[in-house]
Amino acid sequence: METVTEQKEETRFLEPLQTKVSNILASWQLKVGLVGAVLVTIALTVFFWQHEVAALGMRLWSRQAGATPIECMVKDTNGDQYVSCSAILNDQVVPLECGASIFNVGCRINYGAAAIGARKSRD
Repeated sequence: METVTEQKEETRFLEPLQTKVSNILASWQLKVGLVGAVLVTIALTVFFWQHEVAALGMRLWSRQAGATPIECMVKDTNGDQYVSCSAILNDQVVPLECGASIFNVGCRINYGAAAIGARKSRD
């Protein structure tokens, strides 16, 4: 059992600590900092959302195709809801278009970009 003296010592130690913690939690700097951190997190999520969804689709496509994923662009630059990505399949770089929407996860091979080089090599 604790004695009265030990309880008083513990109380003397805890009271200043509780006061400091409550002062910190009540300070405007903490509130502004938390709001700022939330806004930065939301902004980064919105900015990189298309990239993250496209990268997920590229990894899924690469796993099914037996390819090695390389990287995706950050944003959809032409507004078609696809982000340009690339992967290595059979020692060749394959241009991909990966969906930038969570409702369209996956990739398709961008034959339009690859067909020009294929025609030139055959001639």
